[in-house]
Amino acid sequence: MADLTPSQVIEKMLQQNNIWLASVRPDGRPHLIPVWFVWHQERIYLCIEPASVKARNMSGNPAVALALENGSNPVICEGSASVIPAPWSPAIVELFNSKYGWDISTETQYTSLIEVTPTKWLYW
Repeated sequence: MADLTPSQVIEKMLQQNNIWLASVRPDGRPHLIPVWFVWHQERIYLCIEPASVKARNMSGNPAVALALENGSNPVICEGSASVIPAPWSPAIVELFNSKYGWDISTETQYTSLIEVTPTKWLYW
């Protein structure tokens, strides 16, 4: 298998629907869950429930890891998560809408927008 190139990594980020999010519970145990996401200007965005386990974990420890679903040519990102207050960038709202048909600006359950700033990439 050939290693992925950085441009192939970006292409995969734009094409994939789900990404696995790993966060850390206060007692140190990992929490792993698939979520919808968008890629924009070198950042990963997730829209989640503010009272969810992952949201509580990230508020206490912003260190996260994310991985695309394909294990044959993995794309793994380590990064730092932060909550983006509303109103959200129209570009981010449009990306979720065009990718999933989901208007996050009118969402009533998944009302916390998380921005993950990558600090390390692993892919092959």
